[in-house]
Amino acid sequence: MLTINYRDVARHVSILFIISITLLLASCANSDPVKVVIVDEKPGGNTPEDTVKQPLGINDYKDLKTYIDRSASPVFQLGVGVLLNDFVAKGDIYNLLTANFDQITLGNEMKEDAIVQNNGSLNFGNLPQLLTIAKDAGISVHGHTLLWHSQQRASYLNSLIAPAISPDDNLLEANLIENSDFEANTNGWNSWGANNPTRGRTEAGGGYGGGYAMWLTNPVVGSSWYAQVAYDLQTALQNGSRYLLNLNIKGSKAGAISVGMQNPDNYAGVGSFGLVNITEDWSEVTLLTTITGVNAKRFIFDCGEYDGTIYFDNVTLRRVKTGVSDQQLYVEKTAAEKDAILTAELERWVKGIMGVAGYYVKSWDAMNEPMSDGPDPSQLKTAPANPAANEFYWQDYLGKDVAVKVIQFARQYGGNDLKLFINDYNLEYNLDKCRGLIQYASYIESKGAKVDGFGTQMHISLDTDSNKIVQMYKLLAATGKLVKVTELDIGLGGNPVITTPNATEDNYQAQAKMYRFVVEKYFENIPASQRAGITVWSPFDSPADGGWRANQPIGLWTINHVRKPAYAGFANGLAGKEIN
Repeated sequence: MLTINYRDVARHVSILFIISITLLLASCANSDPVKVVIVDEKPGGNTPEDTVKQPLGINDYKDLKTYIDRSASPVFQLGVGVLLNDFVAKGDIYNLLTANFDQITLGNEMKEDAIVQNNGSLNFGNLPQLLTIAKDAGISVHGHTLLWHSQQRASYLNSLIAPAISPDDNLLEANLIENSDFEANTNGWNSWGANNPTRGRTEAGGGYGGGYAMWLTNPVVGSSWYAQVAYDLQTALQNGSRYLLNLNIKGSKAGAISVGMQNPDNYAGVGSFGLVNITEDWSEVTLLTTITGVNAKRFIFDCGEYDGTIYFDNVTLRRVKTGVSDQQLYVEKTAAEKDAILTAELERWVKGIMGVAGYYVKSWDAMNEPMSDGPDPSQLKTAPANPAANEFYWQDYLGKDVAVKVIQFARQYGGNDLKLFINDYNLEYNLDKCRGLIQYASYIESKGAKVDGFGTQMHISLDTDSNKIVQMYKLLAATGKLVKVTELDIGLGGNPVITTPNATEDNYQAQAKMYRFVVEKYFENIPASQRAGITVWSPFDSPADGGWRANQPIGLWTINHVRKPAYAGFANGLAGKEIN
């Protein structure tokens, strides 16, 4: 074995190096293939992932996407998972990925909880910038994901379907706000703040159901207290008592404000009702708080984080009578009410993301990981007894039609040219789950919503059953729909799992063979018109503190972006032959 120390960053070698290797190959023609140990000569010494043994000539491989026969696979997209900030930085990672791949998939930044905020507002952050950069680079974007049970803004979604608070007059004392409906004027109400908000009363007919309403305009976003509207009560609220707020509200755009009680002498908060969600249509809001301090005389809306005009009407504040129980005060929403609320929220979310990304993102995971991992994988997942804080199982409320609805909304707001996939994991491990996913697609289409294709994640290892991989491909191909490997990465397996410091040359060569096998069998078993693509989920090995398969050498490159044997195996799979 020949050991050569050199840097792999620029992938250039000198003429002398090439001549030396050529002579060496000639002298070793009848011996085992020459191996090269790549060493990143950096200060502080080398790490195990920098000393991966590779077949000679790996640096002479071309960029991966050059090995795709486009005439034989006209719709195929070679994709890669990436973090938004890594891509928009346009540094080494951007250069490497755009050179090797056709398409990117964001790992997290297009998921619901990355965009929907605690108050229900949509914050797209740097997503528009990424789409512009991707478009300029000529690289497509696969949308991940419109609907999932994980990484959801569950606190907000649960608040939408929480039990309603009954404003039953028999449970409440008299209204403490004398000027509640603004039919005569806005006397008693005041506004102030660093944002210099303006306030007034609408024209006749501008209120809820007609009549008048009070409005407040905040010109710019600032701290919540930079725009406030308040009402000072004649008598302080009782410390320890519960008070019910009820009002009608709308705004010039969707958003939220906060509302609470304040001690006007020292501005201390003495009771918070929480957030008031605002839509462009009138809605009724009912909130409850318990007073937690003295001199609670100022009722106050904090509007500084909302830039626009807010309309208030029928604002009432009443004490809950002593002895009223929660069972009397709270009213559970019916299944039909929850269905209607969440359907509207699903539509709002899909409309919002399509409004930003739909012009460029033309393929999506419409629903991610729908199928159960229980005894019957033909059924949809349901929530466990104690779901995680970011889990929300839409299907528990909307049933099997949840995917029907998300697909219909996607086409309504994103266009009929979208390619929409249902995507799941372990399809190669549990073939009954694969069959269940296919059956679910048939159900979706029986309801009039078209499923364009299936996504199979394939987070696999060297000990994955290769025969089942082939069977999965054949099952998916038989549907006639597009087939996309959406999240491919391959670990070394073992019990315990083999990590990067413990990986051997044999492990890396076996990994290269498995990558080649997965890719070659895809092309062998998926007809040309159905080959939607393969996405490498983790192009680089995972660091020890990584959030995904931590400390496992799952990539085609090392952590330091050095090509591994897996790169050659993957390239050979794309080419359908041994390149070197």
